[in-house]
Amino acid sequence: DAAGRFEAEGAFAGFLPDGSGRVVAATPTEGGVAVAVSTPPGGPDAFPWLTLIGALAAHRTALSFVAPAAVSMAVLVATPFVVGLVLGFYDHDANSWKFVGLDNFAHILSGGGKAFDDPGNFWFVLGVTVLWTVCNVALHVTLGVALALLLRQKWLRGKGVFRMLLILPWAIPNYITALIWKGMFQSEYGAINSLLDLAGLGHGVSWFSSWSTAFTANVVTNTWLGFPFMMVVALGALESIPRDLYEAAEVDGASAWQRFHHITLPHLRPALGPAVVMGSIWTFNMFNVIFLVSRGEPGGSTDILVTNAYRWAFERDEYGMAAAYATIIFLILLLWTVFGTKVTRKEAAP
Repeated sequence: DAAGRFEAEGAFAGFLPDGSGRVVAATPTEGGVAVAVSTPPGGPDAFPWLTLIGALAAHRTALSFVAPAAVSMAVLVATPFVVGLVLGFYDHDANSWKFVGLDNFAHILSGGGKAFDDPGNFWFVLGVTVLWTVCNVALHVTLGVALALLLRQKWLRGKGVFRMLLILPWAIPNYITALIWKGMFQSEYGAINSLLDLAGLGHGVSWFSSWSTAFTANVVTNTWLGFPFMMVVALGALESIPRDLYEAAEVDGASAWQRFHHITLPHLRPALGPAVVMGSIWTFNMFNVIFLVSRGEPGGSTDILVTNAYRWAFERDEYGMAAAYATIIFLILLLWTVFGTKVTRKEAAP
């Protein structure tokens, strides 16, 4: 059953379905059929499309299982993406659409004629988004690794219970957690202010009246949501480290810091690299925390790119601008993913 078959004057020829690019030829003879297998000049690359057909034919059973998922992804992901990309080149006004080319992108990237420190300026929002992402991911990794190291200690009892409790923040839907923390930061009756009063550190702090406190409230909420993921990743990497290495290092007189720096950290890096890339993408697009905790207050200064895109669409009725915002967000994250993937591959290389 060769792929790409063709017949001429009673002869048969085609490519073998193993993707190797080899040709099989069958020619009728007086005594039966002569079969010959050969590799064409140039090897498999001589006829790449026929080689691809051969490979697909060889895996047609597997492809039949993958096809429904591929079609679903095309409908649910690719179609909205293409529609959103196209809408970014149109202006929406009074239920009518007008092609404007790159005007939406130019308006966004120019800051819309607003000062750099204006929350309506794209570059201000991008700066807040980057700061938001860096602060959160740094805290996620630091707390996650610290707790993973703690759970690896021999003297700790009830490790299973602690693991379950520490994973709970990640298991609870983030919009529920965001609403809970929103109530905890309430200025009059919130739990955070009550604790500050008991400690004598403040009284009736209005968390969402200034940028610094509102930003802090958002970061605290998202840190609570994100550290369990990094903890699980770090814990899995730590479990793969042979304890013999630590015992040998102790015998050689290595300090705790030296053991961490020369044994633990090199084993953590290959696992934490992809986790940091994924975590930064999730945090970069963390709509729920910003929208439900601070709602961008004060004056939209704590908005990030994704919440700003939402406001363009559903508060200003500018769907073309919102689509352009979404495209810019996608390109930023695509560049970050490519860069992060290259870095993690270098870390994983022997």
